Amino acid sequence: MSFVDFQGVTKSFGKTLAVEELNLSIEQGEFFSLLGPSGCGKSTTLRMLAGFIAPSTGRIHVHGRDITDLPPEARDIGIVFQNYAIFPHMTVFDNIAFGLVERGMDRTAIKRKVDAALEQVGLGGYGERYERELSGGQKQRVALARVLVIEPEILLLDEPLSALDKKMREEMKFWIKNIQKSVGITTIYVTHDQSEALTMSDRIAVMNAGRVLQIGSPVEIYEQPNSRFIAEFIGESNLLAGRMGEGRIEIGRSAVPIGEAGGASPGDEVALLLRPEQIRLEPLSQDEAPKLFGRVADEVYQGSIRRYLVEVEGQRITVEVPNRPDLAQLPKGAEVSLYWHPESSVVLR
Repeated sequence: MSFVDFQGVTKSFGKTLAVEELNLSIEQGEFFSLLGPSGCGKSTTLRMLAGFIAPSTGRIHVHGRDITDLPPEARDIGIVFQNYAIFPHMTVFDNIAFGLVERGMDRTAIKRKVDAALEQVGLGGYGERYERELSGGQKQRVALARVLVIEPEILLLDEPLSALDKKMREEMKFWIKNIQKSVGITTIYVTHDQSEALTMSDRIAVMNAGRVLQIGSPVEIYEQPNSRFIAEFIGESNLLAGRMGEGRIEIGRSAVPIGEAGGASPGDEVALLLRPEQIRLEPLSQDEAPKLFGRVADEVYQGSIRRYLVEVEGQRITVEVPNRPDLAQLPKGAEVSLYWHPESSVVLR
């Protein structure tokens, strides 16, 4: 049995099925993300583990112990919410100390543990400040310190970066990951943001409509999605419609070699997944056999990259090209050759 186990867990709210037949195993010390669109069941899953919501059916085990019917305070689980829930009338020190006071710890031990927690989250010297004196990132650190100071077995993070601006989100992604690894705490992270999940996770479960569609490492989820939904939800995707042939996909008048067929049989209608950054775009040339030919329909400058919209066999795809002096800019209407490694493409039915 893994450290955290959901066994056949289902949750219904009236006639609405929020989570359906969830079987999920999470290892001790793992940073595990639940990723999916709004309403997919990820927060419901987190709240069932925390004890705020009871499953309709199924059991939840932690470290071999059935916790399904235990109240939240008996589960040894800490949770950081989206809004941080910092008490505005308390200092930072008192906010972090709150859980220790509730547990009846003596003042000397509380001060030692809170001071250590403040240093751990990079807020040494902030103990006497109030919520109104903190930035968004500092509030999040206080919320995290308040959970870590009670030393729970499991840390739950429910969309903790959604209230921050883009620059702060980028900084906090790496900060949270580093804190998690240094503490070694089993962490379950709920997000709809693919960048957060890919950056921070050891493994990811992609959810939609109450079901887990795929579980894997960030590399597996991004490079080998098992469905069109995941291919389109994770990162930017080009899906070229075609028909399966013998070791090739027929796209319009072209036949494109592939690596694996993804379970498709000759004659099946399929889609060829190509990520924009995996395609090499060159002016039309006969020096090397391209995978496909196309024509530039539009070009967008984005600083470090140029994004080309390319018409290919009656379809349009996006190609990302590094913005370097040695790579010539391709004008609108230019005929181009498209190259990519066959192993980088994925066939989806």
